[in-house]
Order: sequence, then C-alpha cells, then structure tokens
Amino acid sequence: MTIRKWFHLFWTTLALGAATTLIVGVLMLLTDKSFSVFGWSGFGFNLFNMMLVGLLIGAFSQMGFFAYLTVNYIALSVFRKAYLWNALQAYTTIFALGFLGYVLYGAREDLGNVVFWALPLGIAAVSWAVGAWKSRITNNHAFIPTLFLMVVVTAIEAWPSFQPGDDGSVSTSAILFMMAPLVVCNAYQILLLHRITGSRKAVDAPEAKTA
Repeated sequence: MTIRKWFHLFWTTLALGAATTLIVGVLMLLTDKSFSVFGWSGFGFNLFNMMLVGLLIGAFSQMGFFAYLTVNYIALSVFRKAYLWNALQAYTTIFALGFLGYVLYGAREDLGNVVFWALPLGIAAVSWAVGAWKSRITNNHAFIPTLFLMVVVTAIEAWPSFQPGDDGSVSTSAILFMMAPLVVCNAYQILLLHRITGSRKAVDAPEAKTA
C-alpha cells in the first residue's frame, strides 16, 4: 500500500462517513424532535455538527479497520494455519451477534421489540451480503474475515452508542446515527482493500492474510 493509495482511502472514507451521517441525521431530525439541538431554526448548525461527527466516525472506522488488519496479520503468524484463525473469527462473530442481542434485550423497554429483533438481523444480513460480494470479487478466503469485520469490529466501534444517556435510557436514534456510517465505512474499506493492496482474485494466500 502506497502513501497515495492510503491517502485516497483516508479521505474517501471520511467523506463517506460525513455523507452517511448527514443522511441519517436528517432522517433523525424529521422523526425525532429530541435529536435536534436548536430545532429547525438551527437546521444549518445541526447539519454542520452532523458533518463533523461524520468525519470523526469515518476516522474512527479507519482506525478500527487498520487495527483489525494488524490483529489479523499477527493472528495468522501465531496460528500458522489460516483455517484455525478463521474458525476463531467465525465463533467470535456468532458470539458477538448473540451478545448484541442480549444487550438490546436488556434495553428493550427503551428501544422496543422491533429494534431488538431488527438491528441484529439487519447487521447479520448486511454483513453476509458484504462478505458474499467480497468473496465474489476476490476469493472464498475473504468471507469469514469480512463477516468478522462487519459484525465484531463494527459492534466494538459502535459500543458507546449502546450506553444509557443522561436520562438513563438507551436511544435508538443514537445507535442508528453511529452504527449506520460505521457499517457503510467498514464495508467500503473491506471491499476496496484488494484494489489498494494489489491483490488479485487468483492469488489466494495474500488475500487470505489481508482480507
């Protein structure tokens, strides 16, 4: 990965995070009055704040992404066999989905039963779709690592949004506002990785280590 390619990935991820946050933020403004800081009179100020938050989320997503690549590289060196590391990632992914459901179940009085079911299933469906697409454009070795990134890493990055606010309740808007751009940014980075690293579909070993 050259500096030029990393710079391109960095700024495009930030821009994608800002754009996604703006879209989700506007929807939140239309559906949740408490989400606005100064009401409709401060609509421009709200949008500006959302854009800044989106840039931060994009940077946060990239930090998590490169942290995962580092852990992935070290784990492959430790386990020696890629299938052992993939098995651990698969188990951790299933556990993370179950734990996410457990956390949402504990907050179901604030979030409602719809969010309790829809969020884990939605994350699983999107992650599966991204993993299937990644496997199609690279190779089958990339499926489980992509699932791990999309589920486990995204859940860790979005964990602050699951914490109770000042009123002691968990906010659905806060979860969606933070998780949506993280999902989009992580999907964008993992789908673009093979182009940045120069991996090819026929080359399995490098893709298994970096995807």
